[in-house]
This record gives sequence, structure tokens and C-alpha cells, in this order.
Amino acid sequence: MSGLIDIEVVYGIPNKQVLLSLKVPEGTTIENCIKLSGIVKHFPEIVPSEAVVGIFSKPDKLDNTVKQGDRIEIYRPLTADPKEMRKLRAEKAKQAKKS
Repeated sequence: MSGLIDIEVVYGIPNKQVLLSLKVPEGTTIENCIKLSGIVKHFPEIVPSEAVVGIFSKPDKLDNTVKQGDRIEIYRPLTADPKEMRKLRAEKAKQAKKS
């Protein structure tokens, strides 16, 4: 019989962050941990089956299982393309040098 392990589920937006600690059965998937944590009550925009996640800042898949002490991080969607933002900053810097 499997035992219970301690994990954390975290999510945050600029004005609110939540870290939930819970015990789950060994072999529980990341997606099921998100559901079991109840974090959706705090952030209804989270769709557990579509979440982009990582364990301690390393991207992971929803169907992978958690280990003792894992911290599941749910990532917010990007609001801007990083490549496009770098281009815009470079263009601003170029314009500033001309001034």
C-alpha cells in the first residue's frame, strides 16, 4: 500500500500569491495534485488539464507523478512574445542613441 507524501502547489499573480501544502498518495500525477489542492478556488482561471507547470522551476508534464517534497508551480500565460519584446527594446535603444 502506498503512503502519503508532502507536496506544495503554488500560483501567483502580481497582487496575490498562494502556496498550498498538502499530502497526496504516492504516484499522484501533477494534474491530480492541482485538483486536490483546491487552488482553483483561489484562482478560477486555472484549468488543471491545460496548466503549464514545473517542479522547482523546471518545466514538467501534467501526467508525471510527484515525489516527496515537490513544489508544483503553475505558470501564468505569457502576455507578450519574448522575442518581440527584445526587438522592441533594441529598437528603443537604437532610437535613444540617435537622439
